[in-house]
Amino acid sequence: VLDSKDLKIKNVTDQSTGQQLSYSLGDKLEVFGSRLEIRLPTTNGNKLNISIEYDTSPEASAFQWLTADQTAGKRQPYLFSQCQAIHCRSFVPCQDTPSVKFPYTAKITAPKEITLLMSAISTGSETDSSDSTKSIYRFEQKVPIPSYLIAIVGGDLESRDIGPRSKVWSEKEFVDAAAFEFSETETMLKTAEDLCGPYVWGRYDLLVLPPSFPYGGMENPCLTFVTPTLLAGDKSLADVVAHEISHSWTGNLVTNKNPEHFWLNEGHTVFVERKIKGRMYGEPYRQISAAERWIELQQSVVDVLKNGPYTKLIPDLRGVDPDDAFSIVPYEKGFTLLYHLETILGGPDEFEPFLKAYIEKFKYKSIDSTQWKDFLFSFFQSKVDVLNKVDWDTWFSAVGMPPIKPEYDESLAVPCQELCDKWSASSDSDLSQFSAKDITMLTSNQIRIFLYKVLLLESPLSLIKVKKMEELYKFNDRKNSEIRLKWLLLCLKVHWEDSIQYALKFVNEQGRMKFVRPIYRNSSFPIITNVLYFCKFSKRRVYQT
Repeated sequence: VLDSKDLKIKNVTDQSTGQQLSYSLGDKLEVFGSRLEIRLPTTNGNKLNISIEYDTSPEASAFQWLTADQTAGKRQPYLFSQCQAIHCRSFVPCQDTPSVKFPYTAKITAPKEITLLMSAISTGSETDSSDSTKSIYRFEQKVPIPSYLIAIVGGDLESRDIGPRSKVWSEKEFVDAAAFEFSETETMLKTAEDLCGPYVWGRYDLLVLPPSFPYGGMENPCLTFVTPTLLAGDKSLADVVAHEISHSWTGNLVTNKNPEHFWLNEGHTVFVERKIKGRMYGEPYRQISAAERWIELQQSVVDVLKNGPYTKLIPDLRGVDPDDAFSIVPYEKGFTLLYHLETILGGPDEFEPFLKAYIEKFKYKSIDSTQWKDFLFSFFQSKVDVLNKVDWDTWFSAVGMPPIKPEYDESLAVPCQELCDKWSASSDSDLSQFSAKDITMLTSNQIRIFLYKVLLLESPLSLIKVKKMEELYKFNDRKNSEIRLKWLLLCLKVHWEDSIQYALKFVNEQGRMKFVRPIYRNSSFPIITNVLYFCKFSKRRVYQT
């Protein structure tokens, strides 16, 4: 029994005998597709080699097809896949669940002008002997992976070396900027190996996708997909790379058994990501990152998810499209649990060996939260009394925020808060105490935190102050998407109509959900709400007209 979605099955064959096998395709369910049931021959204990000939649909949910005009270079069309959470079934008939892992090989034919890559190691390419205008590419992924990690990309791609086991790929318009932005990749890999054990995947390449890619990154093994919104020119957004590198162990090597235990992937990955950043940039950096995201978790849990069932660390997702349950909760609620455990069990010197042992114990496997918890108790046998005091039912099954809020070091946020307070306390009639120098000593991350704190003020800044802020700080000229988002949300909050053009430009030039959704949700006055709604469904850059 295999999952399939919108696949046209032509025939199923036993390769060892050439026998045509009978099969049936069940009724289609809106999200989950159709059950493909194949009647297998008697095996007498021997392995079977089954061939399924099929066509995918032009509407396959795993693929995004772009015309040449929709790319940066406008030279060749472009294809990329996104199989997480359950879209691989529209690509390949398979057991589309993270509880099943498998290696794979691939042989793909494409026009010579197209460069093909996959979430696997390239084993060579050659001209198609039957058609000299085409090339044949071959790939092999020896490490067993869940179906959601199968990935393919094809387009007008170039690469640059960024380390002994890494390249960055993109259209040539972005490739040099990407090589600069991700130049610390090897340092991050080595730091992650020190925390988690050997890197087993061979290569760690990065692919900068077209702007329509809806996520910050996707941890496809051997070839991480990342959004071009990371190309800020100051390396401030390379944190996403630390996150995707961490997935090489937590998620790809040790995998959640089903989407209900997604926190095992993402909570551990955020935990390792922040460990990497703490070792590379200092512990205060890790701390302020956690503190900032706690506020975002609170906003999501209370304001967006309304303390509903998807705020549970282990939600009930029977019959639910996992994409509908996607949120910050498994990331940050999961991280908070791990951070709390590290604190009560003796700190990093005690907890980091557990992390490495956990990965070694469950590598190449898919597990659930009970298996994780049992191993935690077995590893800390001498501290079972401490673990028994943890309210596990509340952590795992209760809605809302985590039961405990950690005490984070927020020293890096002090200048951000001071500047925010200064703007809040000032009079509209006298803003002479502010200058462009106010932010020259702040990092990009601190500027983002400053804007976030301004956004959270109970008494919003006046339009006069926000206009003065732009006059001095030139936020509209920033390339950093995190800063642009916070700034635009502030402008929309005070109903600055001049900001509409910038908000429209922002949502039309990239498709990352993290940035697009908040603009729509926070577009509170009618003119921008109506225009944004029209843009969303027209799929065109209509803001110019």
